[in-house]
Amino acid sequence: MAFTEKAAAQGSEIFYKVNSAAKRYTLRDNGFTETNSGNFQLIRSLDATPQSKEGFKLKLTISKDLKLLKMSVTTANGLKSMNIFKGDNHQMSQEKFYFLMDGMISRGVLEKA
Repeated sequence: MAFTEKAAAQGSEIFYKVNSAAKRYTLRDNGFTETNSGNFQLIRSLDATPQSKEGFKLKLTISKDLKLLKMSVTTANGLKSMNIFKGDNHQMSQEKFYFLMDGMISRGVLEKA
């Protein structure tokens, strides 16, 4: 998956982009880690309980110039992209996804596009 100016999780109708006011320290303060290539990556579980290792994961990567991003929801091992918005089977994962994204918006990391 390539970096784009705005991104959405597979199946989601809401697109997000990097907040123009976001800085490197803003990303680090919000749990992003710097990769070897200089990009910033955040991986969060979408499980109902944090101890569970079986659910989905949100992967959010922001480019080192803080202008582009990519986003996906994957299986627990991170190898396969999933669509949690298809059907009503993953209601809890959808709620957690929106909760995490609203938190990123309120902290100035992302904004709706």
